Amino acid sequence: MRRGFALLPLGLLVLAVAEIVVFVAVVNAIGGGWAILLLAASCIAGLALLRREGVRGWRAFRAAAESGRPPGPEVSNSLVGLLGALLLAIPGFLTALAGLILLVPPGRTLARHGVERLTERRMGSAIAGDLFGPRRVKVRRGDPVVIVQDEPVHTPAAAIESEVVEGEVLR
Repeated sequence: MRRGFALLPLGLLVLAVAEIVVFVAVVNAIGGGWAILLLAASCIAGLALLRREGVRGWRAFRAAAESGRPPGPEVSNSLVGLLGALLLAIPGFLTALAGLILLVPPGRTLARHGVERLTERRMGSAIAGDLFGPRRVKVRRGDPVVIVQDEPVHTPAAAIESEVVEGEVLR
């Protein structure tokens, strides 16, 4: 975590240089006036979206809390939307592009799942389950495995009787 903060000034410097290079390329392509107008329009749109995303996120959070649902998905969705709007509000073509990617539904969904995975990694699956609700797990159907005297035995499904046996899982 500390290493990430130590690299932040270097990352911001690289971003600033890249933004200048892209701005010069856009000025050469469409002209200086149009480039400045495009930057101003993206900043104004970002500022308007900041307010909208904030209000929308707060309403979704309150609705989830009042209905007794975990508010995590609404919070992560609004955080991604706020980050996208903030990146759009920052002057620069690269940040505006990144903000637009976070604002369109496919990009927002991918980023929201990334936020949820990061939260689960940092805080543990129990807390993430409380925040985001129960996880959806993909189950592959196949032949069940029966443990006989600590040895796994692959048994066809037809050979297993449908009797429920109480027990506990040992690792």
